Amino acid sequence: MRFVVLVLCFFLLVSFLGVESGECNDTGRGEDTLINNESKESLKEVCIKDLRISVIYDNRAYRERFEPAWGFSCLVTGTAETILFDTGGDGELLLRNMNRLGIDPDTVDWVLLSHAHWDHIGGMESFLEKNRRAAVYVLKSFPSDFKKGLREAGIELVEVDEPVEVCRGVYSTGELGRSIKEQSLVIHTDMGLVVITGCAHPGVVEIIKKAKSFIDDDILFVMGGFHLGGVSRGELEKIVASFRDLNVKHVAPCHCSGDAAIGMFRDRYKEDFVDVGAGKVITADDLE
Repeated sequence: MRFVVLVLCFFLLVSFLGVESGECNDTGRGEDTLINNESKESLKEVCIKDLRISVIYDNRAYRERFEPAWGFSCLVTGTAETILFDTGGDGELLLRNMNRLGIDPDTVDWVLLSHAHWDHIGGMESFLEKNRRAAVYVLKSFPSDFKKGLREAGIELVEVDEPVEVCRGVYSTGELGRSIKEQSLVIHTDMGLVVITGCAHPGVVEIIKKAKSFIDDDILFVMGGFHLGGVSRGELEKIVASFRDLNVKHVAPCHCSGDAAIGMFRDRYKEDFVDVGAGKVITADDLE
């Protein structure tokens, strides 16, 4: 009996030290479950020190040898599963830039497509020539022919309308917007939320608010297309002010954000602005 008590005390001590030391929760493959009030309490975090976001496809190149083109794609690693977010518009360019980043397409576990515009899904066919095991997250509102083609190719398809857990610590916002439906990627890190947008057609501020509605935590980082090209300076001022009101710590507008918006965010955020383009790899060092 004394031995059993000692063993129990030992495990309680180990558990206590693990919590007090600030270690991140362990990660593993999660189930594709809807986010509801009961599951909010069990949301797991991703260790920020492990997170890497590699920008594969963007309108401009961050590093030499990388090819720019209109569109967006990035790879998320350090999470329970490796996730490709969007595929750009040109599949061969996507694969070339992946190769330059040292990314093997076959290591991708999930593909999440933000919306059905060609500059975000155009690279799918070329990608599937290299990887047919990855499951693909699409909105239920995606064109039926596109979804049918994926299924006929033997691809596991997950159709999304509500917020859903992709894998432990990683979520889709679910279907947002009216005329143009879109989903964004949310990563719950131990330092706050990372939100990645494709084009932010539903409104980038609305997307951030949606992320906070099912994971009540600080916003560490927002990156991707903000869809602000041609927006007036006055409106841009309001959007940047909303970011500040929502306590967004770091920003990285790219793709369809527009030069004026990128310049304003750069001026307002200063050292908390993260410059991105094809070839940029974002790590914890960029988000301190």
